[in-house]
Amino acid sequence: MQALVIAAHGSHLNPNASDPAYAHADTVRETGAFDEVREAFWKEEPHFREVIRTLESEEVFVVPLFISEGYFTERVIPRELRLEGWDPDLWDSDGTSADSVTLEATDVGKPIHYCGPVGTHDAMTDVIVGRAESVTGDPDVGEGFGLAVVGHGTERNENSAKAVEYHAERIRQRDRFDEVRALFMDEEPEVDDVTDYFGGEARRASESSSGRGPRDVVVVPLFVADGYHTQEDIPEDVGLTEDYRQGWSVPAEVDGHRIWYAGAVGTEALMADVILERAADAGADFDDAATEVRGNAAVTGD
Repeated sequence: MQALVIAAHGSHLNPNASDPAYAHADTVRETGAFDEVREAFWKEEPHFREVIRTLESEEVFVVPLFISEGYFTERVIPRELRLEGWDPDLWDSDGTSADSVTLEATDVGKPIHYCGPVGTHDAMTDVIVGRAESVTGDPDVGEGFGLAVVGHGTERNENSAKAVEYHAERIRQRDRFDEVRALFMDEEPEVDDVTDYFGGEARRASESSSGRGPRDVVVVPLFVADGYHTQEDIPEDVGLTEDYRQGWSVPAEVDGHRIWYAGAVGTEALMADVILERAADAGADFDDAATEVRGNAAVTGD
């Protein structure tokens, strides 16, 4: 028997913080890929510290539903799971390349395959693009559009920005969008100035064609759940609204641009596929579950 644990932050203050973990766990559960699927949280129940004890399976795969490698994925989760011999160096990561490590949980004596966070997996690039498709309602969105991938950013942890920059560069290399930028809340370049970063080559090109390009920018926050930052800070900072409580239009007119604001990427249905990919990379044995998830996400358009 094999089990999957989706480890997320949760919140005592935001009742929606755990929604993505439960939603993606349900999606994976419905595929039958694992004998057991559990959600675990730092700020909610069930807690990281207890979740392994609730499982009957002999083999456990733990996938952190976090965006970047850092304090929680490198310190808190391994400590709370009691992973004997854990050291962040075991991931041998440059900040975006963590894969998996197999260790024993000392209190239950089971092998635990501890995976890197979903936010740095290559499959996350497709989720970001999928988010742009969802908010615009256009499966071919790209030409004539700019894309801003927005992260929190912090000087306390350089890896916080690395995930955002990594995926922005991967999307940029696809030459799908006219311009792709990595922007941040707490470091430069800041999302407050989003319209200043679009309209260079894209503006010149579109002025000689459709005239649409420089006006359209899709903003995708690289956050797991919608909360204070994605539903209050960013909309006000970008200029979508003066007061988040009054809501905003999508698209919204800001400084001569049309801003298509997507909300947290972690609520995208394709996130379940990233979770499965992480587990598969660590050796999880299942057949066509990932294909099923991708197919269902395409049908629903979530």
